Amino acid sequence: MTATTAENAENPESAENAENPEKAENPESAENAAASTLSTGHPQRWLILGVICVAQLTVLLDNTVLNVAIPSLTTSLGASTADIQWMINAYSLVQSGLLLTAGSASDRYGRKKMLAAGLALFGIGSLAAGLAQNAGQLIAARAGMGIGGALLMTTTLAVVVQIFDNESRVKAIGIWATVNSLGFAAGPLIGGLMLDHFWWGAIFLVNIPVAVLGLVAVLALVPESKNPQGDRPDLLGALLSTVGMTGVVYAIISGPGHGWLSGQVLVSAAVGLAFLAAFVRWELSIEHPMLDMHFFRNQKFIGAVAGSILVAFGMGGSLFLLTQHLQFVLGYGPLEAGLRTAPLALSVVVLNMSGVGAKLVTTVGTPRAIAIGMTANAAGLASIALLGGHSYGGTLLGLVVMGAGIALSMPAMANAIMSAIPPEKAGVGAGVNGTLGEFGNGLGVAVLGAVLGSRFAALVPVAAASLPAALAAAHGDAERARIADAFASGLETSQLVGAVAVLAGGLLAAVLLHRAERNGSAPAASDTCA
Repeated sequence: MTATTAENAENPESAENAENPEKAENPESAENAAASTLSTGHPQRWLILGVICVAQLTVLLDNTVLNVAIPSLTTSLGASTADIQWMINAYSLVQSGLLLTAGSASDRYGRKKMLAAGLALFGIGSLAAGLAQNAGQLIAARAGMGIGGALLMTTTLAVVVQIFDNESRVKAIGIWATVNSLGFAAGPLIGGLMLDHFWWGAIFLVNIPVAVLGLVAVLALVPESKNPQGDRPDLLGALLSTVGMTGVVYAIISGPGHGWLSGQVLVSAAVGLAFLAAFVRWELSIEHPMLDMHFFRNQKFIGAVAGSILVAFGMGGSLFLLTQHLQFVLGYGPLEAGLRTAPLALSVVVLNMSGVGAKLVTTVGTPRAIAIGMTANAAGLASIALLGGHSYGGTLLGLVVMGAGIALSMPAMANAIMSAIPPEKAGVGAGVNGTLGEFGNGLGVAVLGAVLGSRFAALVPVAAASLPAALAAAHGDAERARIADAFASGLETSQLVGAVAVLAGGLLAAVLLHRAERNGSAPAASDTCA
């Protein structure tokens, strides 16, 4: 009997039985029903999956849609490079700090309620961002959007785990992961289309009708599910983790401008690390932690965690750099730059929807699938860095190879994390998965942005907060050419750093997951989603 079925038999009031009355009335037949047909589960599960994927896509687009608007924001709001990075990181840091708490709250109080609340908050935050008049207001609005995004990120994956049986859940998570990757890659394209016809605020206001329609669909279709015996939200843990991550990332962002040994940077880093240490100690000391540190005894969980952080680090930071490369170095406009990132999204959709990723996992296993996919990601990033400096050809090759790598590895990575966590804590599991992605993405933008800034500052004799400012202060075409070349050199260095991070993350995850499978780590947990 699987772990999920065993839970239902012992607790007819569990979340899955609440969504499937026939299983609640006859829990003994649940295992046979799940094994005999793929139709087991909520009767409208595929329609519900479509609804929550639309909600998920909206949140994920906002992780990358802002990248293509960097030149417009620099000009319209007078934003510096540090301002731009905070506009991006304010959203991801708040979201990542609250994901675990949001997941725990959805487990206890209802995943449908939290999903609806997240859509409402995200729509309100999008309205405030679209109407912002300066960099500070936009940063604050983005932070508010992060609260709604945290609720959405956790509840979508948790609902998928609850409404699908074990056999069809792998396919559903694969579709969910495809949308996850599509949102990551399609942001620049959507942003470019919007900026080609409207002002920069439109990239936020377009979220409002989607949020409204999504809210109506969620209220009408998504069944309520919760675990009444779930843990209470760990608010102090959320505060400690958010402050800790903010302090560390702020130190990384401000390092190039203020100096890595300046008091401001060192104090910020020290405060961040102290809060993160306090977070770990607090989680170990309370009865119902936001993140159960005992999960880290599971080698499968550790492998998925390590790989997810490093992969998100390399890919998030590299896409942040890519959009600047296409516009500042190759001279494309916002729409042209967005269109030229489309091959990445198309590769992901074609390969995942055709089932290539699932077949690879079945054929070679999860560890090898992750290793192959992450190696392709790293190769794609290296191609962009080494071959795309002066033309789009090398960039196109890199984007296609990256897309193939994402399609092969990301569904396997998400399923590995969820399969290492008990099904009654699906919200917390989704929170862990989302936290890793958001933290890695925000840190990648900060670190690779800092590498770019340091390299650019070392090569350029003009003191300026951004490339447009440096070009404006230059005297003559020759000096402007030297500045552009220096920026391109900084981008190449940063992209290569991202490629190394992706490769290291993929190989590390593959080795740890292979070792866990060989040692039979946490077999009960593995059964929940495998």
